[in-house]
Amino acid sequence: MPHSRLLSTRRRPAAVTGAAAVLLAGAGLFTAAPAQAAPRPCPGAGPGDPARCARVIGIDPGSSPVMRTEPRYGAAEVARYGNGQWLELSCWTTGDPDADGHGYRYWMQVSTPRSWGYVNDWYLDTGGPNTWKSQLPQCR
Repeated sequence: MPHSRLLSTRRRPAAVTGAAAVLLAGAGLFTAAPAQAAPRPCPGAGPGDPARCARVIGIDPGSSPVMRTEPRYGAAEVARYGNGQWLELSCWTTGDPDADGHGYRYWMQVSTPRSWGYVNDWYLDTGGPNTWKSQLPQCR
């Protein structure tokens, strides 16, 4: 079972960044798209730490992407996240298309200090498959 390397020291910068992202999202400055950034070192990671993270983006106020036990929408819910939440990326796979009807089928296996599961990559700032396929393994 995957586990997060996010340490308690990483939660504080993520909370500050998350608050800024929520404010920006409320102002309509974020749009849902799979290509806004790239996987990057997790907040608070030390030199040489291989953990890669991404933030939740483009979620309408009052909505949240759901982390699931499998990369499909019929799978059990693990947790819900809002704009700015940092998730550690373990690997990628394919599954159901995104819930907003774009047909985007890539899912990331992700984790936080308290949970792990799958989130459709459409809702993460990973930069899309041309960016992250060179940085993350395919799930087995």
